[in-house]
Amino acid sequence: MLFGAVLTAEGGPVKLGEGSIVMENAVLRGTRRDPLILGRQVLVGPTSYLTGCRVEDEVFLATGSRVFNGARIGTRSEVRINGIVHPRTVLPADSMVPIGWVAVGDPVRILPPEDHDGIWAVQKDLDFPGCVFGLDRPADGESLMPAVSERFGRGLGRRSNDQQI
Repeated sequence: MLFGAVLTAEGGPVKLGEGSIVMENAVLRGTRRDPLILGRQVLVGPTSYLTGCRVEDEVFLATGSRVFNGARIGTRSEVRINGIVHPRTVLPADSMVPIGWVAVGDPVRILPPEDHDGIWAVQKDLDFPGCVFGLDRPADGESLMPAVSERFGRGLGRRSNDQQI
């Protein structure tokens, strides 16, 4: 692990495989429902963010990549600079998410970021609020944020006596 990298186990483990490298300012977060597991010889680029996902062996996650809860990245795959892998998405072995593109679903669709309608058509059924926050999607015209704020506030309050190591 290089300077500024953060590993956070919030009730779920973070496991790093042999020979894996986590570069500067990357954040790896395990959760109660979704542990974070990196296989062998994985490189996590600077400022990448991974939460509750499984990354198999020999994977390259470039600078700024984002991999969310319940996602699985297959062996020898690449998520290039600023690529995103949505919750519950399965990227098969030897796959590639191009620079700035979005992988969503199972089976996976890899789409350019400007294809919001195509991404949303798949992502809506993946239930981001349920998968990531454990909350139901709010009704039209209502906001998820009060419940998210309350839940995270409670969780952070439990850490008020944490000590830096």
